Amino acid sequence: MHAMSISKEAYRRFQEELAALEREQERRRQEASAPPMERARREFLALREHYGLSVADVVAFFPEEEGIAYLQGLIAAAESPAPRRRTRRKAGEDG
Repeated sequence: MHAMSISKEAYRRFQEELAALEREQERRRQEASAPPMERARREFLALREHYGLSVADVVAFFPEEEGIAYLQGLIAAAESPAPRRRTRRKAGEDG
């Protein structure tokens, strides 16, 4: 039997596809390690963009009181910078 010869172009395409798969896997790994609220926020914004929904459409989905609370939260978030989280040291760490 003789070894199959692979063209340089086919090998290059294979390497590009493999690199793209690795990048996608790394992106998914990073998304999975994100805090749940951040993941939910990203998913929500992606759905909103996918379906072309406005803020009014989203607010109308909720009962009136919840819609108002949602808008108030958006306004509050836009007016003040996000609070910085303090990281706690694990037991046994010097700091």
